[in-house]
Amino acid sequence: MVKKTSNFLCKLSIIISTILLLFQLTHSTNHHQPCPPSSCGKVHNITYPFKLKTDPINCGDPRYELECTNNNSTLLLSLFSAKKYHVQHIDYNTYKIILTDPGVVEDATCSFIPRYFLSETSFKPIFGPDDFGSEPFTLYHIDPYRVAYFNCTNPVITNDAYGPKYVKVDTSNCTEYGTNGHVYAVMETRLFGYSVSDIRVGCSLMVATLTGTRLSEIGNGNVSYDEIRRVVGEGFVVSWLPIVCEDECGKGVDCEVVDEISGQVKCDKRYCHYAYHTTRKCGILYQIIGYTTAYLRGIVIGIYSRISFSTRLLDNPVGLQYFDGGVYIGRNIISSLFAIRILFGVAFLILLLIYKWRRRHLSIYEGIESFLLDNNFNPIRYDYKEIKKMSGGFKVKLGQGGFGSVYKGKLRSGVDVAIKMLSKFNPNGQDFINEVATIGRIHHVNVVHLVGYCVDGKKRALVYDFMPNGSLDKYIFSKEESSVHLSYAKIYEISLGIAHGIEYLHQGCDMQILHFDIKPHNILLDENFIPKVSDFGLARLYPLDCSIAPLTVARGTLGYMAPELFYNNIGGLSYKVDVYSFGMLLMEMTSKRKNSNPHAEHSSQTYFPFWIHDQFLEEKDIEIENGSDEDNGVAKKMFIVALWCIQLKPSDRPSMSKVVEMLEGKIESLEIPPRPSYYPQERFQHDEDDFISHQTSWSDSSSFDHHHGQIITTHQENSVREIET
Repeated sequence: MVKKTSNFLCKLSIIISTILLLFQLTHSTNHHQPCPPSSCGKVHNITYPFKLKTDPINCGDPRYELECTNNNSTLLLSLFSAKKYHVQHIDYNTYKIILTDPGVVEDATCSFIPRYFLSETSFKPIFGPDDFGSEPFTLYHIDPYRVAYFNCTNPVITNDAYGPKYVKVDTSNCTEYGTNGHVYAVMETRLFGYSVSDIRVGCSLMVATLTGTRLSEIGNGNVSYDEIRRVVGEGFVVSWLPIVCEDECGKGVDCEVVDEISGQVKCDKRYCHYAYHTTRKCGILYQIIGYTTAYLRGIVIGIYSRISFSTRLLDNPVGLQYFDGGVYIGRNIISSLFAIRILFGVAFLILLLIYKWRRRHLSIYEGIESFLLDNNFNPIRYDYKEIKKMSGGFKVKLGQGGFGSVYKGKLRSGVDVAIKMLSKFNPNGQDFINEVATIGRIHHVNVVHLVGYCVDGKKRALVYDFMPNGSLDKYIFSKEESSVHLSYAKIYEISLGIAHGIEYLHQGCDMQILHFDIKPHNILLDENFIPKVSDFGLARLYPLDCSIAPLTVARGTLGYMAPELFYNNIGGLSYKVDVYSFGMLLMEMTSKRKNSNPHAEHSSQTYFPFWIHDQFLEEKDIEIENGSDEDNGVAKKMFIVALWCIQLKPSDRPSMSKVVEMLEGKIESLEIPPRPSYYPQERFQHDEDDFISHQTSWSDSSSFDHHHGQIITTHQENSVREIET
């Protein structure tokens, strides 16, 4: 693409250069029609190339338009746009015109100080490599004299006989300078010059102008301001000879005046200028090569100025149409095309990266879907549109958790369902696979039923049977009057149902399923308060003959996690971790409070299971508030089973089958287990106050839990998710 563009530009440049060359060869000299002779003030016989502003438009050269003012007494010429100088004389034989600064002529009351700043750099030389007759005037004197005016805060005394002479200027009639200023005129001559270092301290440059006349009596240093004023008043000389040479000899040809009486000029050698390069080789082949090179050079300079954000090379345009056109094309057109191409390239690259990233993630989603389809799971696969329609646009929100949000929905058959929209999940989809893979193959009255699932891009959802009574935690921890209070007979039935559900997970399937997150929040209750074990995001499948679960990182919820998840020296990980979690759950169900209370009155009451065990050791009766003897007996049996389940060593805990047997059996057949502990080799100390009373009621032990329902910081409900490698 770049090579084709370069070839096209080269061909275009050759064609344009050829057209320009033919135009130059066929272009005849341009002689403007002279205007009628006219005069203004002391200047008579104004003729070509000059014209008055009042002359017809089609005569004369518009670059040399003069203005006659003050009742035809003053003739003005505009230089550098708005600067109007007085015309003193026009010499048509030598092609020169004498101009004077208007301040010197008009401001007689202010010591004839020039109005405009003027220096030799304002003009181009008469002839040179960069001059192509485009300037209407050039300086007649190659090296003119300069006069500068300074305004000083203090009087200047000149003692250096060879340095510049500061000549005092009377500004008493100049209102703009006032009486506090000290104005001096300094003239540079061919004998003595001055530089910036010669400027006195406290002096600032006001204005400078040019003159072509030398001062008299410069040698003795006696220079008066009258002499400076006379020299400045004589004006400076400019010439329109380059235009004459262009008309008579053509562009790029030097000429000189050979007869000052008739104004005859002699054409000199022809030069060809190709953008900063002047040569006498002006043949057709050389011109094609030169113009093409100049054009391409302009393009390169234009592109460079755009890339470097620098206009240094563009400060002095050479005035060649083909070169300046190349600069314009390189700076604006080609640079814009390259910029657009780069933008499109960057945009394409970004889109490509996004596409690759999306394909990478879509491959993960496809992997999840393939896994689910290949294993022929019973749950129905829904599209996200069906999930959204099923939930009515996610209007009814049932709850919010660390995994995402749960919404109420309705199947086309009219059955209510709970839709869990996952917002936080493992990037490789492992949590999602775990939940669908485990619960999708389970059919048990005490395990929640998975109706379907959704894998649509990043959208993942699980559809469960709707549980009208919500989760168990709001019944065992809430003490609000409006909440439903469950009897101990119902709590016992719920605990037995949970035990049956966990037993089925451990032994009822062809694969052993370890839940790893048994807690009140994950026990759902249907309309008949039948418990359903739910949330299998942390669950793992193991063979039935696998006694040890190979885990690398602890998983579960603090407060319900088995000690072996933290301590390797008490036993390996097995189904006993769920037994421990059930024991902690059973203790809270029986007591209707959190197991830990940092606000307890006595240290032995801080951890409730310790307090319960101490009551059993001291053979104290534990009575529940407003409970019958039968309720007290059920509570005692549940407490004993819970203490067996939360033993420190996994080997000391019963299996879930034994737990079901103990719950269904008689309390007389149960033994008091050893005291549970937090960690290996724990030593316990008891407050002396715990041994004062021989009988303690359950209402007394629960009265200190005045923060009922509050989340205890030592048992936060945030799940600790496994990070697998």
